[in-house]
Amino acid sequence: MRIVLADCTVQYEGRLNAYLPPATRLVMVKADGCVAVHADGGAYKPLNWMNAPNDLIEEEGRWIVLNPKGERLTITFEEIHFDTSMDLGDDPGLQKDGVEADLQKLLAEVPQELEEGLELIRREYPTPIGPVDLLCRGGDGSTVAVEIKRRGDIDGVEQLTRYLEFLSRDNRLGVVRGIFAAQEVKPQARTLAQDRGIAWVEVDYERLRGIESSTLRLF
Repeated sequence: MRIVLADCTVQYEGRLNAYLPPATRLVMVKADGCVAVHADGGAYKPLNWMNAPNDLIEEEGRWIVLNPKGERLTITFEEIHFDTSMDLGDDPGLQKDGVEADLQKLLAEVPQELEEGLELIRREYPTPIGPVDLLCRGGDGSTVAVEIKRRGDIDGVEQLTRYLEFLSRDNRLGVVRGIFAAQEVKPQARTLAQDRGIAWVEVDYERLRGIESSTLRLF
């Protein structure tokens, strides 16, 4: 990871145009190529960002970030106060709480509760940015990535969107689509999922616990 603290301006050109006037900001470049610009406020969300894959072009006094979608982020530095890089190594990933872990296990045994005809391929299917909870085969022959949360917020939809971007590049998987599953899916998450072409499903944890699994066990 590279971290730069600097006085800068930021110009985004893509689906819309956006401009950040001069101010002191934190610029992060992750190992996967993701670039994010943060202010000292606004909680955890960046002011602007470009998800991987990106091409980062470093010129005198500015960075130009380009992606395959034709988007462009230009960061013009007026003064750099701090610039450092560090290899963080492999991250073990987010450890789900008990309910989320149980939901994943239960839905892996009865994926048809999410969609008729759905069959499990693998739990914790790896992607370059982390494992997707369930990878399934739909009744229509498509590959279905399922992200499971206890509470379904827009961050979970964003996470599934990033997984789908990487999975869709694997020609072996064919057509890839997503299902966002949670005990409760917030209205904003429903709207974002619909906009991204992602299905959403609310699941009843207690009901799932009462369903007899068809998975063969020794005992």
